[in-house]
Amino acid sequence: MIWYLLYPLRGTTEPPVLPPSHLLHRALSHYGRCAARHVVATLLVSAAVATMLLYPIPFLFTSDFTNGASNLPHHVWTAARPLPYDAAAKPKIIMRSVWFHASYMKALNVDLLTAALDVQDDLLGTTKNFSPARAHKHALAPHHAKPGNASLTLAQRDALHVANGLTDEAWFFHSPLLYWGCSNDRILADTDILATVNNKKNQSTSANVTLRHSIVFSGKRFEERRLLAADALVITLLHLGNSPVGREWEKRARQLPTRAAKLWDVYPPDGHVTTSQLYEFQFRPISVQDITSLALAYLMTIVYLLVSLSKLRAVKSKFGLIVTIVTQIVFSIMSSFTVCAVFKIDLSHIPRAAYPLVVLSMSLENIIRLINAVILTPFEDSVSNRIGQAFGETAPTAFASTVQNCFLLVFLSRLVSSGVSEFCVFTAVAIVFDFFYLSTFFLAVLSLDVRRMELGDALAKSAMRHNRDRGNRGQSPSWWHQLIHENVAMSTRIAGTIIMLGFVLIAQWHFLADEGLLRKLLRLYRICDATMPSGLPRTTLLEDIHQARSPMSWLRMQDHETAREVINIIKPSAYSYVARVFDPLVLVLKDADRTPHTNERALLPAVYDFINHELTRFAVIVIVIIASLRLLTNYLLWGEDEQSLPDQHDAEKAPIMSVKSLPGHRMDIVVMATSANGDIVTASIDSTLRVWSIRGIGNSYLISKGNETAASLFPVGTLAIDDTSTWVAVQTRPKGQTLGKVTMWNLRDHFWSPSVHSNSCRERPTAFFFDPSASRAEPRAIIVNQDGTLTEVSAGTLPERGPLAVFPPELKCARVVAIKEDDEFASQSVIMAVSKQGAVHLATRSHGHWKPRRLALEGLGISNTHSIEVLPAIELFIVSAKNCVYLIGAQDGSVLHTIKTTDKLLRPLRCAYTSHGASMPGTIGLASFSLAYVEAGSKDCVLQTILPPENCDAIYLRAPSDASGSDWCTWDSAVEKWKRVTNPGSWDIISDGTAVGIRCRQPTMAAQQEAASSGLRNRHAKRSRETDVFGCWQVWTATPAGRCDADDTQRLVKEGEEDKHLWISSLGPEGRVGINSVGFVFGNLVKLVVIGGPAKLADNLDEVNTGSRRRKPGSASRARVAV
Repeated sequence: MIWYLLYPLRGTTEPPVLPPSHLLHRALSHYGRCAARHVVATLLVSAAVATMLLYPIPFLFTSDFTNGASNLPHHVWTAARPLPYDAAAKPKIIMRSVWFHASYMKALNVDLLTAALDVQDDLLGTTKNFSPARAHKHALAPHHAKPGNASLTLAQRDALHVANGLTDEAWFFHSPLLYWGCSNDRILADTDILATVNNKKNQSTSANVTLRHSIVFSGKRFEERRLLAADALVITLLHLGNSPVGREWEKRARQLPTRAAKLWDVYPPDGHVTTSQLYEFQFRPISVQDITSLALAYLMTIVYLLVSLSKLRAVKSKFGLIVTIVTQIVFSIMSSFTVCAVFKIDLSHIPRAAYPLVVLSMSLENIIRLINAVILTPFEDSVSNRIGQAFGETAPTAFASTVQNCFLLVFLSRLVSSGVSEFCVFTAVAIVFDFFYLSTFFLAVLSLDVRRMELGDALAKSAMRHNRDRGNRGQSPSWWHQLIHENVAMSTRIAGTIIMLGFVLIAQWHFLADEGLLRKLLRLYRICDATMPSGLPRTTLLEDIHQARSPMSWLRMQDHETAREVINIIKPSAYSYVARVFDPLVLVLKDADRTPHTNERALLPAVYDFINHELTRFAVIVIVIIASLRLLTNYLLWGEDEQSLPDQHDAEKAPIMSVKSLPGHRMDIVVMATSANGDIVTASIDSTLRVWSIRGIGNSYLISKGNETAASLFPVGTLAIDDTSTWVAVQTRPKGQTLGKVTMWNLRDHFWSPSVHSNSCRERPTAFFFDPSASRAEPRAIIVNQDGTLTEVSAGTLPERGPLAVFPPELKCARVVAIKEDDEFASQSVIMAVSKQGAVHLATRSHGHWKPRRLALEGLGISNTHSIEVLPAIELFIVSAKNCVYLIGAQDGSVLHTIKTTDKLLRPLRCAYTSHGASMPGTIGLASFSLAYVEAGSKDCVLQTILPPENCDAIYLRAPSDASGSDWCTWDSAVEKWKRVTNPGSWDIISDGTAVGIRCRQPTMAAQQEAASSGLRNRHAKRSRETDVFGCWQVWTATPAGRCDADDTQRLVKEGEEDKHLWISSLGPEGRVGINSVGFVFGNLVKLVVIGGPAKLADNLDEVNTGSRRRKPGSASRARVAV
């Protein structure tokens, strides 16, 4: 809600998004990853906390308020609240009391009891064996009362007792002395006062009121559910306004200081109590209207939960998810009950059915937001990274919402009445626990669901909903449809806060039900809540007494059953009554020591009883439950741990980025080709060709070596690997020969195909790649020359086919994509080429012939600013201009969208995407689209990410004719996010859009001189430990903007491994290997940088969501060997 209040200043209601580099963001993401990696440990922690907080509940709560435990909420609204002095309410009854004190907390002794009995008899008359039912009816009537100041006889007094009928002169009283029948002999004969008090705590008076400890004692101390000590005896007289017994009490109280001066110190000294306060006591059962309102609120909350779950595209077990949510909320509520009980917060004022509602409504916001964030994470990421990323995105908002709501509740607790104030405290504590269990219990269960694919299979349900939306595009969505699909401005982020504030106001309204509207509003803000007159220091006289509990707090903690019993006596058909409560007359035995020698215990007495008697059993039960849960989780995950989880756990335990060195060459590598299947082919200046395969345990082998091979294959111009990783083509021009040639090596069966001589190999070609439409048994390589001609070379087929004039001269770059035909297994190749002047041409191979055509694109006229990337899986060309990028469909050459960029260099340009689970042929949705390039001015690497807005699931690759009513959006509605990496060096991106690079920081002057003096002959020589010539090389990774994974930077060459490396001044070629790895040439080594655990491979190029690049043949030969 705070973001809505800050809208005039911020201009948006969306919460601020923390950048991935923010300390809080990184900490929460790291915690989320750790929680997902250690699921069982996280579950055990949450279970241990829940057990420790839930197990004591039966020992801390009771329906009997007299035993030192907290009172359970009932199905009633209860309150004992003071009314303002100017309240118009007429009191139904008057309460007068006298408090008796001995030494501090020693009220339960024979001397005080007998002395208090004497005072009681002075105030009320003899009360021994008090039984008003024996009085005769003729003794009461007012016209029989004695005139003047004559005292009532005992018969008249008893006849006026409420047990003989309710009149305007009725009265009754509470006294602890009734435990002994108000008999001095019985008190003196009692050898165990404490046993008598505890055994008779449920004794009833003649007025049918239970003599609970809460109404006859003040400042009680409990132990083992029994009263152990009390600070004061309390005798209370309750009478109606015209009762002569009340007048008699008041008259005799004024005489008390004189008659009892030798034994008592009396407060006030004259015995005349004039200060009083109106109090309202309520015991209002929950009404049909309350039940209806709560039922409607719960129904709406359940509907919201079910609708939210139905919108989750990737949930298989909705019942299991609902059970998890309910369990978390139960944990939060019960934990809050325990904490409130421990700190003596009375929760019995509000019906118990109201407590789960507010917590449920507020908890659902964070839960649904977290699940949605997990679903939107890239599926190819590890489980821990997905959970960490989602938690890092949502936890700051959830934490801010928790802090905000706690602040609001604490603020409201100072404004509302006491019962509602305690409810506010309970809700604040429950919200904190809800965030804790969300961060532990729910996060662990969610990670298990993701790992078990219960939140990973998004295809079926989302496709059904997507198709349904497509069928309804022609209809305008109703306001209800928009509300259900959260396309309105009202965000669920404020719904929980509104429900919380609304219920607090409703609860306050219940306690002020008998006041007018204006008075309710004034009372809510305490404007007219003057609980005592100004200038009247009520507690000044009692400060030296050190009462264990003040009269006001004693009155407010009265047992609600007592209020119900009093209501049944004086107003049987009502739910509340107003009483005028006079301040107590306080009597303290002379020479009593009122100095507290021990501090009062701050916690609930039942807590100490629990610690003293249940701690051992409690510890054993907690250990047993944790051990049982551990065994249960091991049993449930046992099969999965053997089959699928080890690799994931290994990946999640691995660092974010790891670097492996692939040796095998003695001299510098000048050409490299990589594949999605994990194959790396390299050629070095020592005339060797080597193949690495990182699949499985990884291995390498030589396919050519020595002078004989050098004469036939070297120098290598460029290498190309087909999309199935079956063949590698080597384009060469041997020394002393006029024609170049193309030779192919089978990576699977390890044999050479016959070499094919080609005139196109005389000069450096523009592009060299395999024809993706050719069969695996008969591979075909394509050479695109700078003059626009095209040559086809088939393995073992002589001669070459071409050159064919297909494109205009002065080509700058060319790329190829295979598009699928009607036949599922047939495809045709499409080549796009861009000339130096910016002309874009598209050539399609059909029935063995190439059919070129020119595309009308504007903005490509600037020379030397063009490059092409391809995304084969979605049949897309990406054409780069100086300050924009064109997305062109390979099927028809149409421009699908133009993305504005900053002024950038010609190369490199990289792209990646994540597709939506409901994507189908012809209807492709992108969950994200990333571009990476080097800015022309700053030379920074810019990661530009395009995402759908929050209310959409994906971006249409091809905008439909009508996208209304769909959960997908067009490119125009997408959101762009940016990220920069300074001094990027040589870099590439992997399938999820993460950039990976190696750079060299400026080395020290001593290192430069050391390296320069060493020379080429000493590139392997040992160097002094003081000079670290490799310390300047760093490997870095940067996640795309909008992602929450932590960026990382590491030293490239580990300390102690310097002697295994050649000293270089610049890197060689680089290329993507598989899905999450990039290979960099570092001298005579290949540095394989793997992101997020073990290397992940793809069977073909369609499984890789990055641009498929064919390195320009001449670029490898330009890699210099620096010394």
